[in-house]
Amino acid sequence: MAASATAAVVSLAGCGSAGSSGTAAPPSSAAGAGCAPVAGTDLVALTDDKNLQATDNVIPAINKKKSSPQLIAALDKASAALDTAKLIALNKAVDVDRKSSKQAATDFIAANNVVAGIQKGPGGSITVGAANFSESATLGEVYAQTLTAAGYTVKVQTIGNRELYEPALEKGQIAIVPEYAASLATFLQGKYDKGGKAPASSDLDTTVTNLKALGEKAGLVFGAASQAQDENAFAVTKAFSDKNGVKTLSDLASKCSGAATSLGGPAECPQRPECQQGLVSTYKFNAGSFQSLDAGGPLTKTALKTGKLSVGVVFSSDSALAAG
Repeated sequence: MAASATAAVVSLAGCGSAGSSGTAAPPSSAAGAGCAPVAGTDLVALTDDKNLQATDNVIPAINKKKSSPQLIAALDKASAALDTAKLIALNKAVDVDRKSSKQAATDFIAANNVVAGIQKGPGGSITVGAANFSESATLGEVYAQTLTAAGYTVKVQTIGNRELYEPALEKGQIAIVPEYAASLATFLQGKYDKGGKAPASSDLDTTVTNLKALGEKAGLVFGAASQAQDENAFAVTKAFSDKNGVKTLSDLASKCSGAATSLGGPAECPQRPECQQGLVSTYKFNAGSFQSLDAGGPLTKTALKTGKLSVGVVFSSDSALAAG
């Protein structure tokens, strides 16, 4: 998430949600000519027009005993203001422009009138948890400042990865965490419904319904899901997109399957159903080669920009995808 491979600790959108499996790379049938890499400074994410990825929308996860209608209503105002483009801009403000997460959140809240007309809650002390990467810290600040405007006394506590902060959330040691719908649903299934049907879906309503059912077992409730997503994305340079007329993953499959096309990402990508396996099964896209690099990190992005890679796995909210 964000522009760092540290994101992989919380939501390895990096080719497959938690619990996805596979043991062998898909067979290569890249018979076409393919599309060679094209160097460029700007990256664009190809549209997932057949919904390969599950819906990892940002959603507030709340300890049920700490919740109140006013608290949830305040968090819902933050969610309503947030979409993927704005999340990318928030990440750019922190990761590229070097603002603090607190300042980036303040600017976002002001620009989007998040706290205008906000209903005051019962007050009291609230601790917002955050994972140990910048996007989570910034979202935590957005929640904290929104709740402050609603009359709460709030602090933000960075805890670590989901294996650490989720139990703290269940115990009430923290009250709220910015979460990702599909990833958390899959995580909770692993704790409370092993062997059950996969809860994450490409349909947001389905994912959230399953998440809420699992949350009941964990003592968690949820605010509204935002339109902001941080999930697997497949990026190319703008120069590659322009040269080959590729805007979607279907375009990539129809125009660029073949020997010259190189796909890059984390080492597990060839075995993951939301990465190379999914590109083959859902889109009939066959790369000529695969480069083992990183999960949405600097190795993949540098290889794209320097013309050593045709297509690379990034995260959909990566600051590298910011316009301008």
